[in-house]
Amino acid sequence: MADHRAEGAWRAACAGGVVVAGRRARGGVVVAGRRARAGYRARVHVIIALFAGQPAPPPAIILATGLLALVAVLPWRVWRLTRYAVTIAHEGGHALVAVLSGRRLSGIRLHSDTSGLTVSRGKPTGPGMVLTGLAGYVAPPLLGLGGAALLTTGRIALLLWISLVPLAVMFVMVRNLFGAVALAAVIGMLGSVAYLASSPVQSAFAYLMVWFLLVGGVRPVVELQRKRRRGEARDSDADQLARLTRIPGLMWVVFFGAVALAALGLGGWLLVGGLTGI
Repeated sequence: MADHRAEGAWRAACAGGVVVAGRRARGGVVVAGRRARAGYRARVHVIIALFAGQPAPPPAIILATGLLALVAVLPWRVWRLTRYAVTIAHEGGHALVAVLSGRRLSGIRLHSDTSGLTVSRGKPTGPGMVLTGLAGYVAPPLLGLGGAALLTTGRIALLLWISLVPLAVMFVMVRNLFGAVALAAVIGMLGSVAYLASSPVQSAFAYLMVWFLLVGGVRPVVELQRKRRRGEARDSDADQLARLTRIPGLMWVVFFGAVALAALGLGGWLLVGGLTGI
């Protein structure tokens, strides 16, 4: 009789343990489910925030960032520092078009004298090589024009985060220490603004970045022709294109300048047109 009672008590205890364990398991599933839903909602909010329009900064800020971009480009002592950003865009243009045209990207180098080099493998002639050589000088102004178009829609945060993607890819492909340090500095600055800065600071920074690409895309073309005239740029993009296409190098310089000026004009109109009612 005692054995039967002991067995019954043991079974009851086991059943109770199963019930408790089941409740704990269900509780754990509920908590995990709530955390998963919270994480999902957080990701959705981030995506919505990226694509949601932000108000444009005051007209005074838009004009001030344009003037600040001029100050970053025109004086030589400032330009020799800020030109690194244009070189990054220049070499990024070479790299992107090389990959898109079917060439194999070998590496990117950024030098302390603000020059750069992008090496790709493939046919030494043909459309792919021409497009790759063509892309460098037109990349900064066209990136600025694209940024201006995005800013007119209020996608300021999206512009900042999108800009980080090609920089991160370039960082993987850079092949010298100075280039890695320069890219890391730009990525760190841009990432800090995109992640930590307030909305007004993000807006001002985005407008300054776009203005700088638009204005800074013109000066390298002028410098290129000056070097060519002095015989110091025999392997410039324009001269390499001349050898590939039999079109004189000066014509390629004119083309680079026309693209840069057109992008500056159109991009500037997009940025300030709404302020003047044009």
